Amino acid sequence: MLRALGRFGISWRLISSVCRATGTMAEALAKIPDVEIDPEGTFKYILLKVKVKDGEAQKDVVRGTKSAEYHNHIFEKVSPALEALGMECKCLGGGKIEHNNKDKKIRVFGESTAFGKADHSVSVEKLKTVFSDYEVTWSDDKK
Repeated sequence: MLRALGRFGISWRLISSVCRATGTMAEALAKIPDVEIDPEGTFKYILLKVKVKDGEAQKDVVRGTKSAEYHNHIFEKVSPALEALGMECKCLGGGKIEHNNKDKKIRVFGESTAFGKADHSVSVEKLKTVFSDYEVTWSDDKK
């Protein structure tokens, strides 16, 4: 396969630099936290698909904060930061998170008017990796 690529005028140097860059970008993607949410309270959240720009590596991440009046405020803050790291992101939907730090419980529910309902089961699995000592649940309830 690699010999065939050489016949099309692609140099070995170019191939190796692309492979190194892709590995570096995949490593950069791996370093992006799966979850960033506020430590307490009920707030809006979004589920994002983050992908290496011009690459195949991708993952889903959860972002949520009380400071966002609307779901798109979260996206407008997160998207440029991820793009600066060489990533592309797409909002897969949103909802709300009720984070009770004292009782170690997180409840995911609701939907975003702008982005639609996130797949809360995916969001919960991400949350469980970070909050492994919590009870993390989801529902289709609006409130």
